[in-house]
Order: sequence, then C-alpha cells, then structure tokens
Amino acid sequence: MALQAKKILVSGGAGYVGSHAVKKLSQQGFRCLVLDNLVYGHSQFVKGAELIEGDTGNPQLLERIFCQNEIQAVMHFAGYAYVGESVTDPAKYYQNNFVSTLGLLRAMIEAKVNKVIFSSSCATYGNPQEIPITEDHPQNPVNPYGASKLMVERILRDFDRAYGLRSVIFRYFNAAGADPDGEIGEWHEPETHLIPLVLDVVAGRRDSVQIYGTDYDTPDGTCVRDYIHVTDIAQAHFLGLQKLMAGDPSSVFNLGNGSGFSVREVIRTAENVTGHKIKTTEISRRPGDPAALVGSSQKAREMLGWEPEFPGLDSILKTAWNWHQKLPALLG
Repeated sequence: MALQAKKILVSGGAGYVGSHAVKKLSQQGFRCLVLDNLVYGHSQFVKGAELIEGDTGNPQLLERIFCQNEIQAVMHFAGYAYVGESVTDPAKYYQNNFVSTLGLLRAMIEAKVNKVIFSSSCATYGNPQEIPITEDHPQNPVNPYGASKLMVERILRDFDRAYGLRSVIFRYFNAAGADPDGEIGEWHEPETHLIPLVLDVVAGRRDSVQIYGTDYDTPDGTCVRDYIHVTDIAQAHFLGLQKLMAGDPSSVFNLGNGSGFSVREVIRTAENVTGHKIKTTEISRRPGDPAALVGSSQKAREMLGWEPEFPGLDSILKTAWNWHQKLPALLG
C-alpha cells in the first residue's frame, strides 16, 4: 500500500474535531500534514503529524504546500463556528468559512487534487420541519454560520460537475466527548458548548450553568440536542476517505446519534458521572433556539458502514470528564 509516500492535508487539524481525525488517520497508517493558524487550534493537539502554522486564506502558502508535497486528499475542518458571533460579525464568517475555503478548493484544482472531505453542519438545515432530520431535509439556515457552510456545499456540487472534484460532506450535530486515551479533547476559548460548561461547574471554574428556557414542548421543558462523540466523527471521516479513494461518487451524510438528550438530561448524567451536584440558573429562551434538533444517521450507517462506538450520553460524558480534569495543567 502506497500510503506512506503521500499525505492527507488536514486544514484546521489542530482544532477539536480536526485533531481527533488526524489521530485516527495516523493510527490507520496515513501521513497527515496539518495546516492551522492556531487562532482556535492548539499545537499540542497535533499527534503524529507535521504542523504548518498558517491560514487557508493565504494563496501563496497553499501553492507552496501543494507544490512541495504529494497531497492525496484534503480534509477541511478550518472554520469559525460560533453561531452568535456569526450574527454580530458576519463578515468574519463569510471571509473565513466561504472565501478562504474557495481559495483552498481552487488551489486543489490547480494541483490536480480531486478528493476533499468537508466539515459542514446541521446549522445548514435551520429550523427543523421534521424530526429526525434526514439529508434531504430543506436547507434554510437562520444564521451566517449555517449560511457560510451551505455556500461551500453548493460550491462543492458545482466543482464536482465542472472540475471532477469529488467530495464527502459531513453535517455534524453536536460534537462532544474526548479522545478515550485522554490525549486530546474539547478546549475552546471562549467556551459555549453545554457539556464543557457543565463540567466547568464541577471543576469549580464557574459557579453555575445556565439553562436557556424551561418551557419548550419537550418532555422536561428544556431543549433537546443530538450529541455525537468526536471519536465517532473521526471514524466517519476515515470511512469517507476510503470511499473517495475507492473511486466512489460525491455524497453527503449526517453525523448524529439519532437520539436526543435534553439539557436537564445532560446535567443529570454529568452529576452521575462526576458524583457532584451541579448548580443551574434558569433564564429565558435564546432567540432562534429550536426545541429539538435530532439527526438521522441511517445513510452513514448503510453506505459507510459507520457505527458509533460511544452512542450513550454517559460514555460521552465519561471521556469528556476524564479530559476536563487534565485541562488545568494545559491552561497553566
């Protein structure tokens, strides 16, 4: 197998999901070249791969990377992902998530690299019309973040027809958990995701966790979300890469558990896993938060042979808590 002579370029490979994908690929014998500007990524997350500190928006750097390396395929994780910030500063999101991605794809075409795996989002769907959400659900994003991801999806479809650039698009739901070995995990600054915020209360880094709305039409009145373990997401990327390398056509997959867990369920499970009571503060709903977001991953299971290894909320939280206890040493 000629894997050792070629490399997978992983943009954003020092970030949360990207670093787990790099570790998975390295374990499978692939050589990875990570491109990350380290705005949100962490150099110590890059395991078993070469790191180039730089930006996908730099065309000269991209040209040099493709000229100096035999790139087999690209995994594109580099993107800003704070929904609220995308509303207040949409220019930042369209520049990075859309314009820079377009530059990367053009560099790929110029270098005759015709395989890409794109990190998209369930945010492209907007408010759900039915649950669970399937891949053919209408895409009507309600924020610039989701819109920027949808723009790239459309570019990829057009580039496939025009240039033969084949792609696998993964629409994540809520990535959660951490590497079971405890080497890498979730570390955002600022942190907005529920599970690390809940664990921050246990660790004494914040006083309480806020519950936005308790009057939704859900079993316990709080929002329901689909949490998918980050290692399972990484495994899906490996399987998607195998499909592209085998010559399969472009495709789109949801990545979710197919099960929803409410905010109160997450908090209750975290209390069971950590053995600590978690203080909560109930406040009003956030504008635009749907009551439930749950995805169907049946297509990924059937076409990729993908099967989540960590489907339970307790197993997700156990790996997250194991990692969270190591964070103080990293934060210094």
